[in-house]
Amino acid sequence: MNEISGGVTAAKGFLANGIHCGLKKQKPDFALIYSKTPCTAAAVFTTNLVKAAPVKLSQENIANGKIQAIIVNSGNANACNADGMEKALAMAELAAKKLDIPASDVLVASTGVIGQSLDISPMINGIDELAAGLSEDGSASACAAIMTTDTFAKEAAVEFEIGGKPVRIGGITKGSGMIKPNMATMLGFVTTDCAISAEMLKKANKAAADETFNMISVDGDTSTNDTFAILANGEACNVEITEENADYYAFVSGLIVVTRKLARMMARDGEGATKLLVCKAERTDTIENARLTAKGVICSNLFKAAMFGEDANWGRVLCAIGYSGAEVNPEKIDVSFESDKGKIEVCRGGFGVQFSEEKAAEVLSADEISILVSLNSGDESAEAYGCDLTYDYVKINGDYRS
Repeated sequence: MNEISGGVTAAKGFLANGIHCGLKKQKPDFALIYSKTPCTAAAVFTTNLVKAAPVKLSQENIANGKIQAIIVNSGNANACNADGMEKALAMAELAAKKLDIPASDVLVASTGVIGQSLDISPMINGIDELAAGLSEDGSASACAAIMTTDTFAKEAAVEFEIGGKPVRIGGITKGSGMIKPNMATMLGFVTTDCAISAEMLKKANKAAADETFNMISVDGDTSTNDTFAILANGEACNVEITEENADYYAFVSGLIVVTRKLARMMARDGEGATKLLVCKAERTDTIENARLTAKGVICSNLFKAAMFGEDANWGRVLCAIGYSGAEVNPEKIDVSFESDKGKIEVCRGGFGVQFSEEKAAEVLSADEISILVSLNSGDESAEAYGCDLTYDYVKINGDYRS
């Protein structure tokens, strides 16, 4: 499996573009992703009961497993607005008219400030330029246009073979705050030229989300707009995947490579973050206990603050595991911290071991830290991705609307 460039347009037949239409003062804010041919499609959305209008519309449109285009704006979430559905429908119609496809085949997504009416006029004025600029090299511009507080673009793509045919999967994401997804992420769009049925694509989408995007937490908040969608146009001309066979598992493996890379980038770019935290829960009896353990550690604000301070406060790891919901034996838990500056054991069998605070501080001074947790009860494992909690997180969110 080879990592390649191209992001959301790496797969055959996909075009994208992103422009500045005026929703934001200067930065790109309007994006379009399009397949030349109809696609099977699957998506997962926010579990927040307060759902933005674009989420509600997209849930309706993708129910039949078919989508051909995705239209996105940043700068305004179009959430909690009386005219939200009207504006979401207008966005779908804009794309449909320019691309000559049914509006029901358009996925709509928005991101930005909640509770402010979305001005549709900049998008009406910009749709001609946006559609005219669609290209096979448009992933970067589309990625830039969906960003809000992100500090860098998040793209990934891979190429591998299924049934002797080269297949590509690529995607883009945005999100650095209000991220604790459950069956979703902030905004994530993945495309593939693999031929795969809507039913199998839905299963693959869930499998990838459960292992990667659902294992992220930046701040414990779940957005009103979370969307993770995948489109497959079949242009790789492989034998269509219609069952859970070897081809299906190869596809899932490729998809997870892409989504894991995107998930790690989202966690690394957490608002105000200085460190990527990766918790690896190992030797657990069930995958569920592994995921609960890893996610529990990553979600602990006290632990995240300790990592910012480069303080090896391992007690906060055990504390977080204890209330995570995982069924564990506290007297079997081992904990170590690891980075490119070394590795240090801090807890064995649920109790502290002597270690050098100076060495620990050196290990924790790196910009990527692994928290290795062994429950010593089985053979399952899972990873969760997060970041440290810094002064800048409060500053960024203290004046987000301004």
